[in-house]
Amino acid sequence: MAKERADELVFRQGLAESREMAKRLIMAAKVAFDEPLPAGAPPRLVDKPGHKLPADARFRLVGVERFVSRGAYKLLTAIEAFNLDVSGMVCLDAGASTGGFTDCLLQHGAARVYAVDVGHAQLHERLRDDPRVISLEGVNLRSAPAELIPEPVDIIVADVSFISLTLVLPPCLRWLKRGGWAAVLVKPQFELGPHQTERGVVRDPALRQAAVDKVL
Repeated sequence: MAKERADELVFRQGLAESREMAKRLIMAAKVAFDEPLPAGAPPRLVDKPGHKLPADARFRLVGVERFVSRGAYKLLTAIEAFNLDVSGMVCLDAGASTGGFTDCLLQHGAARVYAVDVGHAQLHERLRDDPRVISLEGVNLRSAPAELIPEPVDIIVADVSFISLTLVLPPCLRWLKRGGWAAVLVKPQFELGPHQTERGVVRDPALRQAAVDKVL
């Protein structure tokens, strides 16, 4: 099997923003091989950026957050579970907030992300400075004009709170290409009536399913 530099592999797997950053992470002992280990065993670190490794070697970060917010792992779970391919795609992140979903999309090869949020100054600085990100702040998608997004999008992602997805998604669908798809986080407490929750928590599996069905 062909071998490649460790820093190049780490960069291509989306664990660093550039090969230079991958090099720094390796030199700081922040990159380990992603492999099964015996209980209690320390991770096996990648020792040199220029070390030639098999092209199929997999890595993980140690002691450093991979994304700008932990919310990204919600989308990551869907991408991995459903084998979703976002590479080269134009995306709309509805309710971007700090940008966890946006970051996850970029690290999986998205070409461009429209990060939309009703709030201001929430998007992480690293994402604001990324030319692939178009930050649209102070935008209520329910009343947003069609020209807000000047091109069709391949993917819609959404993680919104204190509002039903049934109010957010319909206006977004006008930008979605035919054959595009959406990955949205359904929060039952915001889809159901107050009498169906216990202090904001929906415990009944049937009600949770009802919330999903409502969005679908």
